[in-house]
Amino acid sequence: MHTRPCWVEISTHAIQDNYRFLANLAGPQVELLTIVKANAYGHSLKLCAPAVVGAGARWLGVTSVEEGIEARRLCADTRILVIGGAFRGQGRDVVRHKLTPVVWDRSQFDELEAAARGEDVRSLPVHLEIDTGMSRQGADPESLASLLARFHRDSSLRLEGVMTHLFAADEADERVTGDQLERMESALNRIRSAGIHSGVLNVGNSAALLAGQAHKISELASRYEMKALMRPGLALYGIIPEYDPAFGAAEPVSLRQARRELKPVLSWKSQVVSVRSVAPGAVVGYNGTFVATEPMRLALIAAGYADGLDRNLGNHFSLLVRGQRAPVVGRISMDQSVIDVTDIPDVAGGDEVVILGRQGDESISAFDHAKAAGTIPWEIFTRIGARVTRIAI
Repeated sequence: MHTRPCWVEISTHAIQDNYRFLANLAGPQVELLTIVKANAYGHSLKLCAPAVVGAGARWLGVTSVEEGIEARRLCADTRILVIGGAFRGQGRDVVRHKLTPVVWDRSQFDELEAAARGEDVRSLPVHLEIDTGMSRQGADPESLASLLARFHRDSSLRLEGVMTHLFAADEADERVTGDQLERMESALNRIRSAGIHSGVLNVGNSAALLAGQAHKISELASRYEMKALMRPGLALYGIIPEYDPAFGAAEPVSLRQARRELKPVLSWKSQVVSVRSVAPGAVVGYNGTFVATEPMRLALIAAGYADGLDRNLGNHFSLLVRGQRAPVVGRISMDQSVIDVTDIPDVAGGDEVVILGRQGDESISAFDHAKAAGTIPWEIFTRIGARVTRIAI
Protein backbone atom coordinates (compact mmCIF):
# COMPACT_ATOMS: atom_id res chain seq x y z
CA MET A 1 0.00 0.00 0.00
CA HIS A 2 1.26 3.47 -0.85
CA THR A 3 1.52 5.62 2.25
CA ARG A 4 1.54 9.33 3.03
CA PRO A 5 4.85 10.74 1.78
CA CYS A 6 6.66 11.38 5.04
CA TRP A 7 9.33 8.84 5.83
CA VAL A 8 12.75 8.17 7.35
CA GLU A 9 15.54 6.32 5.56
CA ILE A 10 17.95 4.29 7.68
CA SER A 11 21.31 3.29 6.26
CA THR A 12 22.05 -0.07 7.86
CA HIS A 13 25.49 -0.06 6.20
CA ALA A 14 26.30 3.26 7.87
CA ILE A 15 25.36 2.03 11.35
CA GLN A 16 27.45 -1.10 10.83
CA ASP A 17 30.42 0.95 9.65
CA ASN A 18 30.00 3.26 12.64
CA TYR A 19 29.93 0.31 15.02
CA ARG A 20 33.11 -1.15 13.55
CA PHE A 21 34.88 2.21 13.74
CA LEU A 22 33.87 2.68 17.39
CA ALA A 23 34.89 -0.87 18.29
CA ASN A 24 38.30 -0.30 16.72
CA LEU A 25 38.60 3.03 18.52
CA ALA A 26 37.81 1.37 21.86
CA GLY A 27 40.51 -1.25 21.32
CA PRO A 28 40.67 -4.97 22.14
CA GLN A 29 40.45 -4.45 25.91
CA VAL A 30 37.06 -2.72 25.72
CA GLU A 31 33.78 -4.21 24.55
CA LEU A 32 30.90 -2.06 23.34
CA LEU A 33 27.35 -2.11 24.64
CA THR A 34 25.43 -0.50 21.78
CA ILE A 35 22.60 1.74 22.93
CA VAL A 36 19.34 1.12 21.07
CA LYS A 37 16.96 2.53 23.67
CA ALA A 38 14.03 4.80 22.71
CA ASN A 39 13.50 2.92 19.45
CA ALA A 40 17.21 3.22 18.65
CA TYR A 41 17.14 6.98 19.27
CA GLY A 42 14.15 7.21 16.94
CA HIS A 43 15.97 5.37 14.15
CA SER A 44 14.05 2.05 14.55
CA LEU A 45 14.99 -0.74 16.91
CA LYS A 46 13.70 -3.21 14.32
CA LEU A 47 16.23 -2.03 11.75
CA CYS A 48 19.18 -1.01 13.90
CA ALA A 49 19.45 -3.78 16.50
CA PRO A 50 19.90 -6.64 13.99
CA ALA A 51 22.26 -4.46 11.95
CA VAL A 52 24.71 -3.80 14.80
CA VAL A 53 24.51 -7.42 15.94
CA GLY A 54 25.35 -8.40 12.37
CA ALA A 55 28.39 -6.10 12.59
CA GLY A 56 29.64 -7.91 15.69
CA ALA A 57 27.87 -6.35 18.70
CA ARG A 58 27.25 -8.81 21.55
CA TRP A 59 25.46 -6.35 23.87
CA LEU A 60 22.43 -4.10 23.37
CA GLY A 61 21.31 -1.41 25.81
CA VAL A 62 17.61 -0.55 26.23
CA THR A 63 15.70 1.56 28.74
CA SER A 64 12.84 -0.70 29.75
CA VAL A 65 11.78 -4.29 30.08
CA GLU A 66 9.28 -3.69 27.27
CA GLU A 67 12.08 -2.58 24.96
CA GLY A 68 14.13 -5.54 26.12
CA ILE A 69 11.40 -7.99 25.16
CA GLU A 70 11.22 -6.51 21.66
CA ALA A 71 15.02 -6.53 21.34
CA ARG A 72 15.04 -10.18 22.40
CA ARG A 73 12.47 -11.00 19.72
CA LEU A 74 14.76 -9.42 17.14
CA CYS A 75 18.10 -10.71 18.49
CA ALA A 76 17.65 -14.09 20.12
CA ASP A 77 21.21 -14.66 21.33
CA THR A 78 22.40 -11.15 22.21
CA ARG A 79 23.00 -9.88 25.75
CA ILE A 80 20.44 -7.17 26.56
CA LEU A 81 20.97 -4.70 29.41
CA VAL A 82 17.86 -2.97 30.79
CA ILE A 83 19.39 0.33 31.90
CA GLY A 84 16.26 1.73 33.54
CA GLY A 85 15.84 -1.34 35.74
CA ALA A 86 12.79 -3.49 36.37
CA PHE A 87 9.63 -2.05 37.86
CA ARG A 88 7.22 -3.84 40.15
CA GLY A 89 5.64 -6.80 38.40
CA GLN A 90 8.28 -6.99 35.66
CA GLY A 91 10.68 -9.45 37.27
CA ARG A 92 9.12 -12.49 35.64
CA ASP A 93 9.53 -10.96 32.17
CA VAL A 94 13.18 -10.17 32.95
CA VAL A 95 13.80 -13.80 33.80
CA ARG A 96 11.74 -15.35 31.03
CA HIS A 97 13.31 -13.21 28.30
CA LYS A 98 16.84 -13.54 29.67
CA LEU A 99 17.34 -9.83 30.15
CA THR A 100 20.08 -8.34 32.34
CA PRO A 101 18.69 -5.58 34.58
CA VAL A 102 20.50 -2.67 36.18
CA VAL A 103 19.82 -2.49 39.94
CA TRP A 104 20.42 0.11 42.64
CA ASP A 105 17.40 -0.08 44.96
CA ARG A 106 16.29 -2.73 47.48
CA SER A 107 12.86 -3.01 45.85
CA GLN A 108 14.52 -4.12 42.61
CA PHE A 109 16.39 -6.87 44.46
CA ASP A 110 13.13 -8.02 46.04
CA GLU A 111 11.30 -8.10 42.70
CA LEU A 112 14.04 -9.99 40.87
CA GLU A 113 14.74 -12.50 43.60
CA ALA A 114 11.06 -13.38 43.86
CA ALA A 115 10.78 -13.76 40.08
CA ALA A 116 13.88 -15.96 39.89
CA ARG A 117 12.49 -18.23 42.62
CA GLY A 118 9.16 -18.42 40.84
CA GLU A 119 10.82 -19.40 37.58
CA ASP A 120 13.28 -21.75 39.29
CA VAL A 121 16.28 -19.77 38.00
CA ARG A 122 19.35 -20.12 40.17
CA SER A 123 21.57 -17.44 38.61
CA LEU A 124 20.32 -14.09 37.33
CA PRO A 125 23.07 -11.64 36.28
CA VAL A 126 22.58 -7.98 37.21
CA HIS A 127 24.60 -4.78 36.89
CA LEU A 128 24.82 -2.60 39.98
CA GLU A 129 24.76 1.11 39.18
CA ILE A 130 26.81 3.47 41.34
CA ASP A 131 25.86 7.14 41.59
CA THR A 132 29.22 8.89 41.20
CA GLY A 133 27.84 12.40 41.13
CA MET A 134 24.91 12.77 38.75
CA SER A 135 22.27 12.28 41.48
CA ARG A 136 19.94 10.55 39.08
CA GLN A 137 19.88 6.78 39.46
CA GLY A 138 22.38 4.58 41.22
CA ALA A 139 23.48 3.57 44.68
CA ASP A 140 25.40 5.91 46.97
CA PRO A 141 28.97 4.55 46.99
CA GLU A 142 29.21 5.35 50.71
CA SER A 143 26.19 3.20 51.52
CA LEU A 144 26.81 0.04 49.55
CA ALA A 145 26.98 -2.42 52.42
CA SER A 146 23.25 -3.18 52.59
CA LEU A 147 23.02 -3.80 48.85
CA LEU A 148 26.17 -5.88 48.68
CA ALA A 149 24.77 -8.07 51.44
CA ARG A 150 22.08 -9.14 48.99
CA PHE A 151 24.66 -10.98 46.90
CA HIS A 152 24.90 -13.99 49.21
CA ARG A 153 25.21 -17.71 48.55
CA ASP A 154 21.49 -18.40 48.71
CA SER A 155 20.50 -15.53 46.43
CA SER A 156 19.83 -16.10 42.74
CA LEU A 157 21.23 -12.66 41.91
CA ARG A 158 24.78 -12.57 40.56
CA LEU A 159 26.77 -9.34 40.35
CA GLU A 160 28.00 -9.48 36.78
CA GLY A 161 28.72 -5.79 36.26
CA VAL A 162 29.26 -2.49 38.05
CA MET A 163 28.37 0.67 36.16
CA THR A 164 28.13 4.44 36.34
CA HIS A 165 27.35 7.28 33.93
CA LEU A 166 30.03 9.85 33.06
CA PHE A 167 27.90 12.96 32.70
CA ALA A 168 30.57 15.52 31.73
CA ALA A 169 32.90 13.61 29.41
CA ASP A 170 32.56 16.41 26.86
CA GLU A 171 34.38 18.91 29.12
CA ALA A 172 37.99 19.63 28.24
CA ASP A 173 39.49 19.74 31.73
CA GLU A 174 38.25 16.20 32.59
CA ARG A 175 37.96 17.28 36.23
CA VAL A 176 34.41 16.00 36.73
CA THR A 177 35.16 12.74 34.94
CA GLY A 178 38.28 12.25 37.05
CA ASP A 179 36.29 12.78 40.24
CA GLN A 180 33.67 10.30 39.07
CA LEU A 181 36.25 7.63 38.29
CA GLU A 182 37.78 8.13 41.74
CA ARG A 183 34.36 7.56 43.32
CA MET A 184 33.89 4.49 41.17
CA GLU A 185 37.25 3.12 42.27
CA SER A 186 36.25 3.67 45.89
CA ALA A 187 33.08 1.68 45.25
CA LEU A 188 35.06 -1.09 43.56
CA ASN A 189 37.29 -1.30 46.65
CA ARG A 190 34.20 -1.71 48.85
CA ILE A 191 32.86 -4.43 46.58
CA ARG A 192 36.17 -6.29 46.64
CA SER A 193 36.42 -5.91 50.42
CA ALA A 194 32.98 -7.52 50.69
CA GLY A 195 34.42 -10.59 48.97
CA ILE A 196 32.39 -10.09 45.80
CA HIS A 197 33.86 -10.21 42.30
CA SER A 198 32.23 -8.54 39.33
CA GLY A 199 33.51 -9.37 35.88
CA VAL A 200 32.44 -6.24 34.02
CA LEU A 201 33.12 -2.53 34.53
CA ASN A 202 30.36 -0.76 32.59
CA VAL A 203 31.38 2.91 32.19
CA GLY A 204 31.42 5.58 29.50
CA ASN A 205 29.15 6.94 26.74
CA SER A 206 29.83 8.30 23.23
CA ALA A 207 31.42 11.48 24.57
CA ALA A 208 33.83 9.49 26.74
CA LEU A 209 34.75 7.08 23.96
CA LEU A 210 35.38 9.77 21.35
CA ALA A 211 37.33 11.88 23.86
CA GLY A 212 39.83 9.05 24.27
CA GLN A 213 38.72 7.77 27.69
CA ALA A 214 38.71 4.09 26.69
CA HIS A 215 42.30 3.51 27.77
CA LYS A 216 41.70 5.06 31.20
CA ILE A 217 38.55 3.00 31.77
CA SER A 218 40.30 -0.15 30.57
CA GLU A 219 43.16 0.43 33.03
CA LEU A 220 40.70 0.88 35.90
CA ALA A 221 38.94 -2.35 34.92
CA SER A 222 42.18 -4.31 34.73
CA ARG A 223 43.18 -3.27 38.25
CA TYR A 224 40.12 -5.15 39.49
CA GLU A 225 40.40 -8.03 37.01
CA MET A 226 37.33 -6.84 35.14
CA LYS A 227 36.42 -6.44 31.48
CA ALA A 228 35.69 -2.86 30.38
CA LEU A 229 32.37 -2.15 28.70
CA MET A 230 31.52 1.22 27.12
CA ARG A 231 28.10 2.39 25.93
CA PRO A 232 28.10 4.45 22.68
CA GLY A 233 24.74 5.92 21.77
CA LEU A 234 24.69 9.08 19.65
CA ALA A 235 27.99 8.24 17.93
CA LEU A 236 26.58 4.92 16.78
CA TYR A 237 24.09 6.90 14.70
CA GLY A 238 26.85 9.01 13.17
CA ILE A 239 26.44 12.13 15.30
CA ILE A 240 29.30 13.57 17.34
CA PRO A 241 28.36 15.24 20.64
CA GLU A 242 29.25 18.90 20.99
CA TYR A 243 32.44 19.24 23.01
CA ASP A 244 33.75 22.02 25.19
CA PRO A 245 35.28 24.70 22.90
CA ALA A 246 38.27 24.68 25.24
CA PHE A 247 39.48 21.51 23.48
CA GLY A 248 40.47 23.76 20.55
CA ALA A 249 43.56 22.64 18.70
CA ALA A 250 44.22 20.08 21.44
CA GLU A 251 41.20 18.04 20.34
CA PRO A 252 41.95 14.31 20.89
CA VAL A 253 43.06 12.32 17.86
CA SER A 254 40.14 9.96 18.43
CA LEU A 255 37.70 12.84 18.04
CA ARG A 256 39.35 14.07 14.84
CA GLN A 257 39.16 10.54 13.45
CA ALA A 258 35.48 10.34 14.36
CA ARG A 259 34.73 13.56 12.48
CA ARG A 260 36.16 11.93 9.34
CA GLU A 261 34.76 8.44 9.72
CA LEU A 262 31.31 8.50 11.34
CA LYS A 263 28.38 8.62 8.95
CA PRO A 264 24.83 9.85 9.71
CA VAL A 265 22.43 6.91 9.66
CA LEU A 266 19.10 8.73 9.34
CA SER A 267 17.57 10.89 6.62
CA TRP A 268 14.05 12.33 7.04
CA LYS A 269 12.11 13.14 3.90
CA SER A 270 8.74 14.21 2.54
CA GLN A 271 7.34 15.35 -0.79
CA VAL A 272 5.76 18.42 -2.29
CA VAL A 273 2.01 17.86 -2.28
CA SER A 274 1.09 20.87 -4.42
CA VAL A 275 2.38 24.28 -5.51
CA ARG A 276 0.45 27.55 -5.65
CA SER A 277 1.10 31.16 -6.54
CA VAL A 278 -0.05 33.88 -4.14
CA ALA A 279 -0.33 37.64 -4.45
CA PRO A 280 1.12 40.27 -2.10
CA GLY A 281 -0.92 40.41 1.10
CA ALA A 282 -1.75 36.68 1.13
CA VAL A 283 -1.80 35.19 4.62
CA VAL A 284 0.02 31.86 5.13
CA GLY A 285 -0.93 29.44 7.90
CA TYR A 286 -2.62 29.75 11.27
CA ASN A 287 -2.99 33.23 12.78
CA GLY A 288 -1.32 34.91 9.83
CA THR A 289 2.21 34.85 11.20
CA PHE A 290 3.48 35.20 7.64
CA VAL A 291 2.09 37.66 5.07
CA ALA A 292 3.45 37.74 1.51
CA THR A 293 4.98 41.10 0.59
CA GLU A 294 5.43 40.19 -3.08
CA PRO A 295 4.17 37.55 -5.53
CA MET A 296 5.31 34.15 -4.27
CA ARG A 297 5.21 30.45 -5.11
CA LEU A 298 4.50 28.24 -2.13
CA ALA A 299 4.86 24.46 -1.84
CA LEU A 300 2.79 22.41 0.57
CA ILE A 301 4.60 19.43 2.12
CA ALA A 302 3.25 16.41 3.98
CA ALA A 303 5.03 16.87 7.31
CA GLY A 304 3.95 18.64 10.47
CA TYR A 305 4.39 18.72 14.21
CA ALA A 306 2.58 15.39 14.67
CA ASP A 307 5.43 13.89 12.66
CA GLY A 308 8.00 15.50 14.94
CA LEU A 309 8.74 18.71 13.04
CA ASP A 310 9.06 21.32 15.78
CA ARG A 311 6.27 23.89 15.61
CA ASN A 312 8.73 26.64 16.55
CA LEU A 313 10.54 26.22 13.21
CA GLY A 314 7.82 28.12 11.36
CA ASN A 315 9.34 31.29 9.81
CA HIS A 316 12.74 30.30 11.30
CA PHE A 317 14.04 27.35 9.29
CA SER A 318 14.57 25.99 5.79
CA LEU A 319 14.12 22.58 4.17
CA LEU A 320 15.75 21.25 0.99
CA VAL A 321 14.06 20.84 -2.38
CA ARG A 322 15.85 20.46 -5.71
CA GLY A 323 19.13 20.84 -3.83
CA GLN A 324 18.30 24.32 -2.53
CA ARG A 325 17.13 25.74 0.79
CA ALA A 326 13.45 26.68 0.89
CA PRO A 327 12.33 28.74 3.92
CA VAL A 328 9.44 27.45 6.01
CA VAL A 329 6.74 30.14 5.95
CA GLY A 330 3.86 30.42 8.38
CA ARG A 331 3.20 28.18 11.32
CA ILE A 332 3.86 24.47 11.03
CA SER A 333 0.53 22.63 11.21
CA MET A 334 -0.14 19.23 12.73
CA ASP A 335 0.20 17.39 9.41
CA GLN A 336 1.52 19.92 6.91
CA SER A 337 3.99 22.73 6.37
CA VAL A 338 4.52 25.36 3.68
CA ILE A 339 7.84 26.33 2.12
CA ASP A 340 8.76 29.27 -0.10
CA VAL A 341 9.96 28.05 -3.52
CA THR A 342 9.72 31.41 -5.31
CA ASP A 343 13.43 31.36 -6.17
CA ILE A 344 13.66 27.63 -6.95
CA PRO A 345 12.61 26.94 -10.55
CA ASP A 346 10.28 24.16 -11.62
CA VAL A 347 9.31 22.81 -8.18
CA ALA A 348 6.30 20.53 -8.68
CA GLY A 349 4.13 18.06 -6.86
CA GLY A 350 6.02 14.87 -6.05
CA ASP A 351 9.42 16.54 -5.64
CA GLU A 352 11.43 15.15 -2.74
CA VAL A 353 11.86 17.43 0.27
CA VAL A 354 14.65 16.73 2.77
CA ILE A 355 13.79 17.63 6.34
CA LEU A 356 16.97 16.16 7.84
CA GLY A 357 19.81 14.86 5.72
CA ARG A 358 21.58 15.68 2.47
CA GLN A 359 20.33 16.69 -0.97
CA GLY A 360 22.90 17.62 -3.59
CA ASP A 361 25.55 19.85 -2.02
CA GLU A 362 23.30 21.02 0.82
CA SER A 363 22.58 19.31 4.12
CA ILE A 364 20.51 19.77 7.26
CA SER A 365 21.77 18.13 10.44
CA ALA A 366 20.16 17.19 13.72
CA PHE A 367 22.28 19.98 15.26
CA ASP A 368 20.71 22.47 12.83
CA HIS A 369 17.25 21.40 13.98
CA ALA A 370 18.30 21.44 17.63
CA LYS A 371 19.79 24.92 17.46
CA ALA A 372 16.68 26.34 15.79
CA ALA A 373 14.33 24.58 18.22
CA GLY A 374 16.35 25.30 21.36
CA THR A 375 17.00 21.65 22.20
CA ILE A 376 19.50 18.81 21.57
CA PRO A 377 19.95 16.27 18.74
CA TRP A 378 18.79 13.39 20.96
CA GLU A 379 15.37 15.01 21.24
CA ILE A 380 15.17 15.78 17.52
CA PHE A 381 15.65 12.10 16.68
CA THR A 382 13.48 10.58 19.39
CA ARG A 383 10.44 12.74 18.74
CA ILE A 384 10.14 11.79 15.07
CA GLY A 385 6.64 10.33 15.19
CA ALA A 386 5.79 6.64 15.17
CA ARG A 387 3.59 7.24 12.12
CA VAL A 388 6.67 8.23 10.10
CA THR A 389 7.68 5.04 8.30
CA ARG A 390 11.28 3.89 8.80
CA ILE A 391 12.79 2.29 5.68
CA ALA A 392 16.10 0.44 5.47
CA ILE A 393 18.29 1.48 2.57
